[in-house]
Amino acid sequence: MNMNLNNEPTIDQLAQLLAIRKDRNDSHILWVCESGQVHVEGLAPHSEEAEFESTRPNMRARLRTYRRGLGYVGKKAAADREFVSRVLHTLKQEWQAAQHAAGVHVIDRYY
Repeated sequence: MNMNLNNEPTIDQLAQLLAIRKDRNDSHILWVCESGQVHVEGLAPHSEEAEFESTRPNMRARLRTYRRGLGYVGKKAAADREFVSRVLHTLKQEWQAAQHAAGVHVIDRYY
């Protein structure tokens, strides 16, 4: 599933990205690369966010880490339309500033 913040992203696209992940397996990071492409990736056990960022030099923005078992990814999270809508709205708002900024913009709250 592809979702790009520069190409009119939809709630359904974001829901699909969240649905394919397993909340019980790993913590996850939702991040955006310089092209606007949105990614949701598992964070390896005992890894730090800074290490994750350092291996993705084209990262421009990311949400705070979704900790394993808290319900932020997976099919249940994807079915929560209010949650997915808030995440999408936040990404769209924050992307306006983050896409042209240097470094990684960490988003730690939802709108």
